[in-house]
Amino acid sequence: MADWAPIAKEYDPLKAGSIDGTDEEPHDRAIWRAMLARYVPNKGVTGDPHLTLCVARLNLQTTEEKLKEVFSRYGDIRKIRLVRDLVTGFSKGYAFIEYKEERALLKAHRDANRLVIDQHEIFVDFELERTLKGWIPRRLGGGFGGKKESGQLRFGGRDRPFRKPINLPNMKNDFYGEGSSEKRNWSREGTRDWRTRDRDHERSRDKRWPERERSWAWGDSERERDSKEERSRGRERKDRDR
Repeated sequence: MADWAPIAKEYDPLKAGSIDGTDEEPHDRAIWRAMLARYVPNKGVTGDPHLTLCVARLNLQTTEEKLKEVFSRYGDIRKIRLVRDLVTGFSKGYAFIEYKEERALLKAHRDANRLVIDQHEIFVDFELERTLKGWIPRRLGGGFGGKKESGQLRFGGRDRPFRKPINLPNMKNDFYGEGSSEKRNWSREGTRDWRTRDRDHERSRDKRWPERERSWAWGDSERERDSKEERSRGRERKDRDR
């Protein structure tokens, strides 16, 4: 618990698949793929990784010029690389921006996240491929997940930090009856008491049921008697009128 942090310091696919980083077994195939993958960062990428931001969820129509216009507000930019498809040349929706100073990098990381550019809310984070040990990209089952909750959920990143684990071993042992013998006996007695109470309730309900039937039958006989009396009174009135 002392070393716990909401943001991952080292990438572990198994921990990234857990909401609090405490899972011991993978719960989907993507985590298995990431655990078996052997990923080597792209050696062709140049620049200082500690001064580079990853900008994702871009509009496919957004250009390098638009990114430069927006992100140059935070400081001097050294390089912008908009990732494009090798065949079509179309944007893939994410880019890398390298700043000249760390101050500008931190300011952009703090203020540019969730900005709206070309009707798209963008996501901004530090570059992880070359800075986070053990990093596995999402296409191999790793990553920190996407925007949709129905998709691949991964934790330990900026979008979904780890939740602080709840460490309550004593309550867990007591709940499953792993505590002392006195507690186990008490729980068993409690279950017996509940069962006897339920049986008594059913018996009392069975006893009350005939009484209700009698009361309903008595009510019916009373109504019949009243109707007979009313009919007899009506005949008497007719006789007097004649």
